[in-house]
Amino acid sequence: MSSIASGWEPQWLDRMYNNRLLVPSHATHFARWAQDSEIARQALPCRLDLAYGSQPGETLDVFPASASRAGDKAPVLVFIHGGYWRSLDKADHSFIAPPFTQAGACVVVLNYALCPAVSIPDIARQMVAALAWTWRHVADFGGDPERITVAGHSAGGHLVAMLLAHDRAAHAPDLPPDVVFNALSISGLYDLEPIRLTPFLKDLNLTPEQVRQASPVLLPCPLQGTLYSVAGGDESEEFLRQNRLIRQAWGLETVPVCESLPGLNHFSILEALIEPSHRLHQLALELLGIRKVPRR
Repeated sequence: MSSIASGWEPQWLDRMYNNRLLVPSHATHFARWAQDSEIARQALPCRLDLAYGSQPGETLDVFPASASRAGDKAPVLVFIHGGYWRSLDKADHSFIAPPFTQAGACVVVLNYALCPAVSIPDIARQMVAALAWTWRHVADFGGDPERITVAGHSAGGHLVAMLLAHDRAAHAPDLPPDVVFNALSISGLYDLEPIRLTPFLKDLNLTPEQVRQASPVLLPCPLQGTLYSVAGGDESEEFLRQNRLIRQAWGLETVPVCESLPGLNHFSILEALIEPSHRLHQLALELLGIRKVPRR
């Protein structure tokens, strides 16, 4: 289907997907993230820039849980940052760790190589390698390899869904099939065809074949795993549509939570994740097995 037939004129796509234009205060959010991340790295025990592969960008940071009962392993939250697969860094997202380590989780924040040096399918494979490293090594940091929850924002939300749908055995055959049972996608992207056609994202060099390989809605529903998919109520029509698409494709059983959260834009929604009183934070704790959240 052509972009014109779909109503996807180039200028409209730019308006729908250019979140920095949609949120004029985006620079304030980025500055806050960087400042709070620096504070988190100084205040918390952590191991930084651990290599999960041999290529540039294949590193991660580990923030052990603040406390756990003697002999217990902590649930693990693996976080994947956004930036349209072409910008930002794990160092901008250390601020995710403090509320979850305080709640008793071990937090792992991932990096990946950026487009256009690599393709989006390449990044999806890197995430499998990072997950495999976490499963093999997180017990050394007090984490439980049998209780891994993955969460991601924007492009990271896409990569979270890809971890559920990806043929992990082809790249990490020692991983058990249920290594990722719980996933949280925040403002995720599930259909990459409009991304391919969006002018300001042309440097991603997406091809039709890559769209087929890396669009979760075009992949079979995962045989195992649960995905919570959320978007900000103040996000663009396209981000809200993308959020609905994944439930339509994978069904209510796999995607039991599919919500737009009132009053949040594409950047403030990530700050809601770390606000203990916010529903989004509570949903993350539920996936980690720390707290039960009433259904809406």
